Amino acid sequence: MKNIFVSGATGFLGGAVIANLLASQSTNNLLLLVRADTAAEGLQRVKENLRTLDVASAALEKLTDADILIGDFTNVAAFSDDSRLDTITHVINCAAITSFGKNPLIWPVNVDGTFEFARRMAEVASLKRFLHVGTAMACGDSQQSPVTESWNVAPADEHLVPYTASKAAIEQRLHEELPDFPLVVARPSIVVGHTQLGCKPSSSIFWVFRMGQLLQQFTCSLDEKIDVIPVDYCADALVKLLLKDELAYDLYHISAGSGSSCTFEDIEIALADGLGQAPFGDNYRQVKEEDIPQLAREFEARLGPCNRRLVMRALRLYAGFADLNYVFGNGRLLSEGVEASPLFTSYAGLCAQSTRHLSIQQQMQCDFK
Repeated sequence: MKNIFVSGATGFLGGAVIANLLASQSTNNLLLLVRADTAAEGLQRVKENLRTLDVASAALEKLTDADILIGDFTNVAAFSDDSRLDTITHVINCAAITSFGKNPLIWPVNVDGTFEFARRMAEVASLKRFLHVGTAMACGDSQQSPVTESWNVAPADEHLVPYTASKAAIEQRLHEELPDFPLVVARPSIVVGHTQLGCKPSSSIFWVFRMGQLLQQFTCSLDEKIDVIPVDYCADALVKLLLKDELAYDLYHISAGSGSSCTFEDIEIALADGLGQAPFGDNYRQVKEEDIPQLAREFEARLGPCNRRLVMRALRLYAGFADLNYVFGNGRLLSEGVEASPLFTSYAGLCAQSTRHLSIQQQMQCDFK
């Protein structure tokens, strides 16, 4: 019997992890960290999140108030004395402020609170594994592709956004200051959509591809590749890393890698096919980052009503990520018996179909909280 603690239970990836655990035939006890006033309210929030992932009612009924721990990483002391933590055998830490904006809670939650929680769990004699979910972009913006699986991460001034800088910082702190901790770090690449549900659970990052398609202009060339994985694949890989008795390494990329990364052209063709449209083909124009302001006058005509300043900022930001042209090596993950990721092109059309009723601005909201 495993006693599994999951943080980030109401998030996109955390929800997919819980859905995966509930679907398992194994009998595990779950303890889910949720921000709420009562356990009943916390349970309701978890179930609402799981319904977006089409988790069956029978599976939802497995969860009760007893599976809920009220709290969040802004105040670890408020829940750290709960005796249930002392029985935990496995932790999967999905909690984070993932905003690509300048959210003031990024460092307090992603670094300070996460470390305080890890230090509390280091006191638990039964703990066998603490799986911390980072990001492949912890490597920073000065690496060679394919990016290798290494503890070397970039300093804060070599990151495009505070979020990735914070994830690099907490990895290093955990690794260096808790040397005897049963830590394993998993770094997902770009998590977009779900293979069966498209973007019904979340439109996070998908809107970037849709925006590029609508504008028919972006800073990357169509033959460049991008490393994208679906949330259900990511969750399955995380659970396997969490529960496997022995692991060969203490750090892994969960990524498409060279074998499953797709070109922007193939992705656009898949999007067009999903929407029943012709691909833009020769109409696409590659632009330089300094040319992005000139696109502003076309925003409303091509994207619909939108916040021009936010769209401009987002284009510049994601142009920076796209221009890195990173693929993240996944040899370690494959060596553990985890199958290669499905191609983004195999479900990109479904993502397009599931968001066609949402404006670009609505789709962007989850990434700029």
